[in-house]
This record gives sequence, C-alpha cells and structure tokens, in this order.
Amino acid sequence: MARPFHLVDVFGIDPFTGNPLAVVADAEGMTAEEMQAITRWLNLSETTFLLPPTDPAADYRVRIFTLAHELPFAGHPTLGSAHAWIEAGGRPRRDGVIVQECDAGLVTIRRHGAQLAFAAPPLLRGGAPTEAEIVQVAEVLRIDRSAILDAAWADNGPGWIAVMLESAEAVLALEPARNSANRIDIGIVGPHPSDNEVAFEIRAIFSDAHGALIEDPVTGSLNASVGQWLFASGRASRAYVAAQGTKLGRTGQIHVSQDDARQVWVAGSTRTLFTGWSAAG
Repeated sequence: MARPFHLVDVFGIDPFTGNPLAVVADAEGMTAEEMQAITRWLNLSETTFLLPPTDPAADYRVRIFTLAHELPFAGHPTLGSAHAWIEAGGRPRRDGVIVQECDAGLVTIRRHGAQLAFAAPPLLRGGAPTEAEIVQVAEVLRIDRSAILDAAWADNGPGWIAVMLESAEAVLALEPARNSANRIDIGIVGPHPSDNEVAFEIRAIFSDAHGALIEDPVTGSLNASVGQWLFASGRASRAYVAAQGTKLGRTGQIHVSQDDARQVWVAGSTRTLFTGWSAAG
C-alpha cells in the first residue's frame, strides 16, 4: 500500500540546518514491527507515523520511533508531525490549536508567529540524580566530575539526564566517548555570554540500539525539560533562545518561553523539504 511521506526539517534557521524528521501519513494498519523496520532503514534519529485519534479531544495520533525503540513523546517529532498533518490537509477542531495524541497523552501545539510551538509535558522523572549517576555522565562525557556544576533528571519520555557546565564554550569543547555499556540519554547545557542573542548552548548524546553514542542535531524534548529546569532554578525568566547542533554544523534555534500560568512552550521553524509516497508498509 502506498502511503504519503514527508521529510521535514525542524528547528533549522535555513533549509537543511535543523533536525530531519520522516513522517509517514495514513499509517493505519501498520504494525509496530513494520514501523520500527522503516525507521531503522531510513536511519534518521526519529520517524513518525500518523494515525486517526482514539481520544475524542485529539486531532490526530502519532507513534514515534527511534532507531532502537518507540518513544511515548519527543519534541522535534511533535512539531514535524503537526506540520506534516496540516500540510496534508488536517484541520484542527479548535482554531489555532492542534491537539496531538501520543503515548504520553495529549500534547497541545499552537502557532508562535511563523513557527509552531508545543506545550512541554509534565516530567515523568525529575529531581536530582545520584552521585553515581552524575559520575557516570562525567565518564561518558570524558570530563572531570567537578566540571558538572548542577544536574537534574529531565525525563519527559526519552529519559534525559541534564547537566550544567560552566559555559557554552565548555559544552562545545566536549568530545564524548563513542560507546556506553549502559543505555544513557544526556543533555548538556552551558550559558553563552550575557550579550549574546542566544542564551544557552545545548548538546544531546544518546545510545543507539547497539550501545554506540550518537549526537542528536536538535532535540525538542530535551529543550522542553531543560526549559522547565532553567525557569524553576531561576537561570532563565520569561523567554530565551537556545542553540543546538553547532558541533555538527547545524544552526538549530529553539525558542523557549514560560507563560503566566507557568506553562513552558517550545517553538521552532518547520519546513517540508521532500515529499513522496512510500511503496512499502
């Protein structure tokens, strides 16, 4: 069965500078095994599959797969899937508000100027990691434990543990290990100088299905939970811009804000770069 297919660039300043997402529309009838096989073959960090909603409050349902497993939620797949759904003719039940159903529940998406923004979901796991967990992160990043100024669980689905370094320069200087015996998802944060239009530099390192460590170009879920951490700790207020992908030659920019109700929103650019039809599945 042929199915519509989109390749969407998410969070990039210009085309081909953000994080690519493959979106398979009209995925009804596909098995999880088929979805996982397609994701591994495409070899992108995530591929999503659009389905009719099962919750009457939702506009569509999405299943999100990495190379290793299915995720309950992820950020750049949320924005890219919403973009593809709209482009395919989707019309939200409420003007200006899209409601996505995923395994983590319902996620609200809205227009943020020319961008799309999603409401950061509640953390599945927060609080301080143990000292042993922080030491493990330092070993993976190949830095002294003392270089980590603060750390927090920032798990909203993928399982992130976030660490704060002294500066954006320190974040960009990291040369992490290539493999890890244990599955790990690390977000690294460092502040830029106060006169920079970008407030924080972000990097995301995660394990693939074979234990290799991969750097993600731009990561919506991590930026959502990091935003919650930065606002709660007083390191940020109201709104800021983060950069990610710099080390990989990308120019991802993530706009993070907190409204009066203390809801954190994560916004970024979305643009379709390729469309076609999947001949399999």
